[in-house]
Amino acid sequence: MNSNLKKIIMTALFAALACVATMSIRIPTPGTGGYIHPGDAIVILAGIILGPVYGMLAGGIGSALSDLIGGYFVYVPITLVIKGLVALVSGLIYQKMCRSGKNRYIAVILGGITDIVFVAGGYFICEFFLYGSGAAASIPANIIQGVGGLIISVVLYPDRDPGYPPGHLRGEKLTSFACFTIYRICHRQFLSNV
Repeated sequence: MNSNLKKIIMTALFAALACVATMSIRIPTPGTGGYIHPGDAIVILAGIILGPVYGMLAGGIGSALSDLIGGYFVYVPITLVIKGLVALVSGLIYQKMCRSGKNRYIAVILGGITDIVFVAGGYFICEFFLYGSGAAASIPANIIQGVGGLIISVVLYPDRDPGYPPGHLRGEKLTSFACFTIYRICHRQFLSNV
């Protein structure tokens, strides 16, 4: 299969995975109207596994799509930019730190820290223009969400072979991981009541 086609397919799979992971488990945050979810882990992993550019597309589009489907229309462009930047920076950190195959888990953790800073700070800045000083109420929940994303991304991180460059797709193993994860989440969330 063409390498470019494989990247596009994996980008679409990760966008779907980010959307479903964001929508599948929602823990409402009191007073903000928002929710905590595990989708940030997929955004971080998208940047790491797909590389910065394709990861940015997958993380941004998938997360924004969950806001669109969930009725959070005002957040769609905000989420597209913030989550896209999280994946982009996570991917760049991973590429920079893992040229020799070492420091892989440290790079994933730094991607999680990037998520915490960008999500808490980015949403605060954008919400400040929408809601004024009341936007500060969402900061603790966004930090909790980011910490959860960090922990889940470290747990889900597929231990990549050091012989492969960052952003390289390892074929069937990685594709199977993404497809199986999407299937399990969709089945549990949407088909369990059928």
